[in-house]
Amino acid sequence: MNNAILVALLIVFMLLALIIFPQWLMKRAIRQVIRIFCEHNALGIDNSKTIDELGLRPRGIHERLFRGRDYKQYALKALMRAAIIQTTQEGSLYLSEEKLAASGLDRDASGSRQSIG
Repeated sequence: MNNAILVALLIVFMLLALIIFPQWLMKRAIRQVIRIFCEHNALGIDNSKTIDELGLRPRGIHERLFRGRDYKQYALKALMRAAIIQTTQEGSLYLSEEKLAASGLDRDASGSRQSIG
């Protein structure tokens, strides 16, 4: 009886970990990406930066084999879909402060980044 309860609790814990942990990593990556854009002052179309300048180039195959998943790439794509990070015609990226403020993410990220103003 005790073993069955222990196994059931272990299964519930593992399922929660499989759902909650990736969400937490994604939120953390979103804050990191926003902070990267702020640190590089890529806050408008005039100050747009390339992926290489921002240090957000996707990892190569060898790096992916020996390191964990890079959630910053997923966060960057999510922020681009939400139009918080926008692309210029030349392919440079910048953070739209208006879209960020409207999204409410700036409140979540404010503890981990400098003031934009």
